Formats: sequence, structure tokens, C-alpha cells
Amino acid sequence: MKVLVVGSGAREHALSWKIRSSPSVKEVYCAPGNPGMARVADRVPIDPSAIVELADFAEKIKIDMTLVGPELSLTLGIVDEFQKRDLPIFGPTQAAAAIEGSKVFAKEFMTRYKIPTAPFDIVATAEEARAVLKKRKGGYPVVLKVDGLASGKGVVVAKDKKEADQAIESMLVEKRFGVAGERVVIEDCLEGSEASFFALSDGERVLPLVTCQDYKRLQDADRGPNTGGMGGYSPSVHIDADAFRSVMDGIMKPTIAGMAADGRPYRGILYAGLMLTKEGPRLLEFNARFGDPEAELIAVRMKSDIVPVLQATLAGRLEEINIEWLKARSVCVVLAAKGYPGEPSTGDAIAGIDAAEKLEGVEVFHAGTAVKSGAYMTSGGRVLVVTALGGSFAQAVQRCYAGAEAIQFDGKQHRTDIAREAIEAVAQK
Repeated sequence: MKVLVVGSGAREHALSWKIRSSPSVKEVYCAPGNPGMARVADRVPIDPSAIVELADFAEKIKIDMTLVGPELSLTLGIVDEFQKRDLPIFGPTQAAAAIEGSKVFAKEFMTRYKIPTAPFDIVATAEEARAVLKKRKGGYPVVLKVDGLASGKGVVVAKDKKEADQAIESMLVEKRFGVAGERVVIEDCLEGSEASFFALSDGERVLPLVTCQDYKRLQDADRGPNTGGMGGYSPSVHIDADAFRSVMDGIMKPTIAGMAADGRPYRGILYAGLMLTKEGPRLLEFNARFGDPEAELIAVRMKSDIVPVLQATLAGRLEEINIEWLKARSVCVVLAAKGYPGEPSTGDAIAGIDAAEKLEGVEVFHAGTAVKSGAYMTSGGRVLVVTALGGSFAQAVQRCYAGAEAIQFDGKQHRTDIAREAIEAVAQK
């Protein structure tokens, strides 16, 4: 069969790598892909936002299944366009993708279906925002989120009134996020451990995947600015059996049932960003696609062929699927360019990728790379994601960082404490 993967990051590289290993797959295409994906996919120069052009391509060469990576494509309605043409595509419709595309929709949905989340207010003007902050009883810190998609940059955790006022000015006065910031959610800042929970849904049934832990802050010990993700590990040491059941019964299943009841049946991967509080799991936000770097962690741990899993999701046959997972632990570290997450340096030569990939248990997935004169160069903020499997967290960490150290480019920055908490948690048992 022929498979098309939409997107260009390390997430799409990992998913293409996993799909290419399926014996049923003869050809993999990626639009637009990246240079590192050449070993597993043929690149197609179509932007993920060009949904009609993508559908034309899939129709022309008779693609058997399309997998969508970026949230923008989903919120623009790529699934609806493909479905109109009877082209099989994995992902939620535009109406269902609103669960990620609109923070306001998501929070109101959570309230309607009694899904545990932080108390919140919705505002549309700076005056409303200031009035909400003035009457708040919870004090600081407080979280401010723009309603629409903002590439992970539309969330501010304000530790005091000054930072909150700055966020209001940026979001609602200067309009830095355009239409995405026409409304803002102001919510309590929850305390606990964050975790990522993924499940497949065919519109009715819910099939959980392995849990993951990601690291959003740029620097060790969760310091520095928020990023798209600086690494992670799987499984999460924070989600025990009780928490797992709570998430499934209190969040994932009610969400799928609620979306169906709202006339927005959800088919695809549902990603819940959680805060594990003393009172139990609380939902921070939903994403309507695989996470990045969590997709890399999931791909290397999945023992089963991913293609029948995706097909069963599309066909409404999830009850027939049992996914096998490797018992090994996975760890990944993001290598970022100098200046990230602000203005990243580009055009710096990258050395050592081949050496890293020769290490046992290591896979290197490309995110922001380009090729010049036959050599890899940096071309984005998050450049590479070094991912490793190990029989223990300690072994996976050792392999992952050996791979990270083998790769060099000017200004390379990465965290050095990924999965340290997991090693410590295991040692304490």
C-alpha cells in the first residue's frame, strides 16, 4: 500500500519510520518532509496547509492512507476534504479538531461533560481580563491562554500581577496572536506533575497507548522559557494504575462519548495534557494529534505493526486491536539551535549524525535540518531528536546522551536531566 504522512518535523519522521517498517507498505510519501526522512519516505513539496493540493496529490497517485501530523492541517479541515473524495485519512474532522483548535471550546466542553480541569474565566478585552484578575481569590501564579493555535507560544504562566498585566497587554491590546488571541482563557495554575496520555478512538471506543513524560522548559530543573518540548521518556513514572484508570474513566471515555453526543464524533489520536494533582488527574488541554517529542517515544516502543492499528481506527474496529509494546524504556533528547525558542540560528553545519545512529538502541529523528552541498545544516529551532531504547531508564538515558554528545553543531543546546526523575523513582522502590 501507499501511505502519505503530512508534516515536516521529528514527529512525522518517527511516524514515517514506523509505518515504513510495516510489511504491507510499499511506498511512503511525506509532505513536505525533511532531509533526514529520505531513507524512509519520498518528499512531496506541498505545504501542510495546502489541503486541496494534498488531496489532489493523494487522489492522483492513489494513496491508500494518509496520516496527519500538524494541528494546523486538522483545524483547516484536511480530513473533511479527503473524506469528500473518499480518501482514507487518519485524524479528526475540523469540527472534532476544535478540541485543540479552540481553548474556549475545549474548556466549555470540559465543563459541560464534567471533565476535571482548572477553574477558568473567558475574556475578550483587556478590561474584562483585568476585572477577572482583580476579583480572583486564588492569587498567583495564574495561567493565561489565547483561544486559538499559537505554535505553543500562546500560554503564559504569570507568577505575579506584573507578568499577568504584560500578558494581557501582549494578547489583548497589542494583538500579537492575531485572531488566535481574540479571546483569552484565564485559569488557576494547578500544582503537581505533568504527564502526557494518548489514546486512539474510532468514534466510540477508546484504546490507550503507553504513557509519556515530556519536558517543556528549555533548561535543566525546569528553568527557562517554555518550548515545544525538550525531551521525554516513556512510560511515565507518575501515572500508576489508579491514575491510569482515573484518566480513562474520568477524562478519555467521557470526552469521546461527549464529542459523539455533540455531533462531532472523534476519530484519531487524542492527546491529553495532564496535571497529576493531590486531588487526582486534571486536564490541562487536549491535542488532536500525536505529540512531539512523545510520538518518537511511542514509535520506538511499539512492537506491533502500526498500519493495522491505524486502519482499525478508521474503520471503527478498535475492539479487534491489541497493541503489543516493548518492555524496554524509551528516552529522547531534543538538540536545539542557538537562540531557540526565540530567533534560532540557522545554516550551521551538523556533524556526527551517522555516528549517533550506529550506537545500540539509538534512532535520530530530524526536525529542523536542511542539506547544503551534501551536508546537513540547521534550519529550525528544534533540530534533531535523539531517541534511545534501553532495558532500564538508566540504560536508555546513557544511550540517548551518548547519541546526543556524538552530534555537534555551533550553539547546540539541550537539557541534561531528561528522565533523571525516572531513574530516581525506580531507585526508591
